[in-house]
Amino acid sequence: MRIDEAAESYTAQLRDVRRLSPATARAYRSDLADLAASMGDVPVEDVDLEHLREWLWNATKRGDARSTIARRTAAARGFFAWLTEAGIIASDPSLRLVAPKRGRSLPAVATAPAVATLLDELGRAAAAGDPVALRDHAVLELLYGAGIRVSELCGLDLDDLDRDRQTARVLGKGSKERVVPYGRPAAIALDSYLVRARPALLARADTTSGGSAAGAASGVGAPPTRALFLGARGRRVGARAVYDVVARTLGPVVGGDVGPHALRHSAATHLLDGGADLRTVQELLGHASLGTTQIYTHVSSERLAATYRLAHPRA
Repeated sequence: MRIDEAAESYTAQLRDVRRLSPATARAYRSDLADLAASMGDVPVEDVDLEHLREWLWNATKRGDARSTIARRTAAARGFFAWLTEAGIIASDPSLRLVAPKRGRSLPAVATAPAVATLLDELGRAAAAGDPVALRDHAVLELLYGAGIRVSELCGLDLDDLDRDRQTARVLGKGSKERVVPYGRPAAIALDSYLVRARPALLARADTTSGGSAAGAASGVGAPPTRALFLGARGRRVGARAVYDVVARTLGPVVGGDVGPHALRHSAATHLLDGGADLRTVQELLGHASLGTTQIYTHVSSERLAATYRLAHPRA
């Protein structure tokens, strides 16, 4: 059997049976596609440990990050374990495949005053009434106010908001559902977006599809009326569009190429700085492991040490 054929079946199993997130399944599929390309015509039954080690070594020489190589190692081990269990191959060649230790880099974090200034500026810009500006302001307020992932934000429907309680129901990794709170600034931005911007964006979908009654009845070209956030053409907003908004607005504040996760990192760090306990932050972020949340304590410690060095007379 060809590696790419087996990889297609494996990633379908990850997605449909193990219920991994689409992003994780895509990442594993990409890793296995790279493996297939490096193996050439070698059938999956003939892949051995030396093939796999050479594949990872080539990735190292190419300059791939240690985290990427570690993920590729995990993808290969899961793939060959599944092949063995399914009886497709006689033995697992990846059992002695060792992943490099992941470097634990601190996430990019903006200061609380910097985020507040940025969001206030976006709010003033949105006050003019431009639908996209109103949407962008609401998007950033919710990303920071609730600490949610970009995939969770893009998947929100209108029914997922409880505007009275100021909570949102999101679907996280592994299809795990949780309810997260958001603050008053996010609530105000969301109300403005829903009243002043979303109807205008939705009308663009009608224009794009021709607005015909027949098209709406058949579902062809019908706008996604339940999606909370819409793109410039009236369709459900995509992760790429949100990345672009965050990079354009938050990038200059943090000083680098950042994405929506930087707002999530910042929200978690500011919660801990404000006295929230680690378990509460874990629940808010939807982390399966407390160890994942603990990296934010390192960020806070770094900030504490930097402040000490600047302020203490005998530092």
